[in-house]
Amino acid sequence: MPSISIQSYHSPCGDLLLGSFSNRLCLCNWTMEKHPGRVDRRLQSMLNAEYEYIPSDTTREAARQLDEYFRHHRTVFDIPLLFVGSDFQKQVWKQLLTIPYGETISYLELSKQLGIPKAVRAVANANGANAISIFTPCHRVIGSDMSPTGYGGGIEAKKFLLKLEREKNNVTCLL
Repeated sequence: MPSISIQSYHSPCGDLLLGSFSNRLCLCNWTMEKHPGRVDRRLQSMLNAEYEYIPSDTTREAARQLDEYFRHHRTVFDIPLLFVGSDFQKQVWKQLLTIPYGETISYLELSKQLGIPKAVRAVANANGANAISIFTPCHRVIGSDMSPTGYGGGIEAKKFLLKLEREKNNVTCLL
């Protein structure tokens, strides 16, 4: 049976599990998540693979890029991603990649960008099912009232990531 190579990553706002399959990152998920096991079951089932606790070149590179991100040395990731989900979920996740570093949009705005403004709830659910946190920046999607609502890693992790990116943008503006 094929395997998903995984390794742990300790970030300043919580522990993550990184995973790769076929030389692409398919997992960057919080170990203390809102819906434990949901992402793991989907990945293993759809890829017909089991987790193997052996770092791969891809997970090591993901960890290196995360280190740079948390030190304000990286604003764009350039690691190959593997989205594992429905076609609709993949469409939402690909749209997340277009949200610039340090910026936020509402779930309604994301729905409008996808051309389905009445599907806010479905878009929010797909956003919440994202298996590749941070690399696919679901943390940049906020409530219409500008509040940092819902996040698999918890609201505090989401606030941390948004603050981290705002700080970097403020430093950039001053230079």
